[in-house]
Amino acid sequence: MIEKADIVIIGGGVQGCSIAYNLAKRGQKNIVILEKDTVAHGASGRCGAGFRQQFGTEMNCILARDSVKIFEQLSDELEYDIELNQRGYLILAYTEKEVNQFRKNVELERSLDIPASLITPEEAREIVPCLNTEDVLAATYCPTDGNVNPLLTTFAYAEAAQRLGVKLYQFTEVQKIETDKHGIREVLTSRGRILTDTVVNAAGGHAREVGELAGVEIPVYAQRHQILVTEPVEPLWAPMLMSFSRNFYFQQLPHGSILGGYGDPEHEIIGHDTGTSWEFAATMAKKMTSLVPILSNVRMVRQWSGSYTMSPDSQPILGEHPQLERYYMSLGFSGHGFMLAPITGVMMAEYIMEGSTCLPIEKLNITRFERGELILEPSVV
Repeated sequence: MIEKADIVIIGGGVQGCSIAYNLAKRGQKNIVILEKDTVAHGASGRCGAGFRQQFGTEMNCILARDSVKIFEQLSDELEYDIELNQRGYLILAYTEKEVNQFRKNVELERSLDIPASLITPEEAREIVPCLNTEDVLAATYCPTDGNVNPLLTTFAYAEAAQRLGVKLYQFTEVQKIETDKHGIREVLTSRGRILTDTVVNAAGGHAREVGELAGVEIPVYAQRHQILVTEPVEPLWAPMLMSFSRNFYFQQLPHGSILGGYGDPEHEIIGHDTGTSWEFAATMAKKMTSLVPILSNVRMVRQWSGSYTMSPDSQPILGEHPQLERYYMSLGFSGHGFMLAPITGVMMAEYIMEGSTCLPIEKLNITRFERGELILEPSVV
């Protein structure tokens, strides 16, 4: 294993691999990615892999919009088919409060050149004819939202980074980050030590512990989220179906299977347990068949879980830790890390190499919690 590196990235998920690729693309040399298991073993390989631009805060809309622009040409750039499908997101409103929020969201989104629309239940049925629109008051639809293959996307970033000289060490666990009064000195791993003065924490659900290895506190925690997938069936509809108030998202994938999940912050396990529950499977089945009754005879194939890395305001933490020079963080995405990885990889590379970014990264700095400047997103599952 290499004994000295200019930058050590901890975490071989989509965030770490995107950051490594974008650093190398800009000419940075001597970069190492350390992954305690395999590339995409964690949340990156377990997520639903949808991406949307329909948010309620300007920051999230811009990040998502610019990530979509990158996703649209990423297969060509990385020379790897990531199976991009822009089949849209249809988000349903069941309360007057939601309808009012959706009006504000669409106004914001359209001001940022995101092609979202507020539509009627009847128009929603035109997009998804098998939809049960009982109790639906309105919906929003954006045709350029969609999904990609999460494993292939992460592999694509990893392989492109390695072609540019990045060294990737899998099955290599970080055990300690040694520091002194001047900053970072070295990273101790299960395979030896690497001298470096720069570390990027992109460890997903283990980000808090990786902070502790360097003696810094990061206010995030891992929370289990579950997903199920069905057998493939004939094409029924195209877009992702989502509701915030009824708490679900599911879509039919291009090969016919239907994949979906929901968030349960009050009952889901906090920590690194990636087991599954019958309660989730039964509840998700009810949500799916209630909205799309034709699914009542479709069989579930399997279910799995992964971790959301939750921050105090459910928004990412990007930038340098104020207590440790050249200790950078790209974490706390709270369920949106995969869809934002293309643009945050660019931003982190710019910030590390140049000290400034194409978008205002300072709004996502960890010090916002001390300042009380939380970013509260009204439109999340």
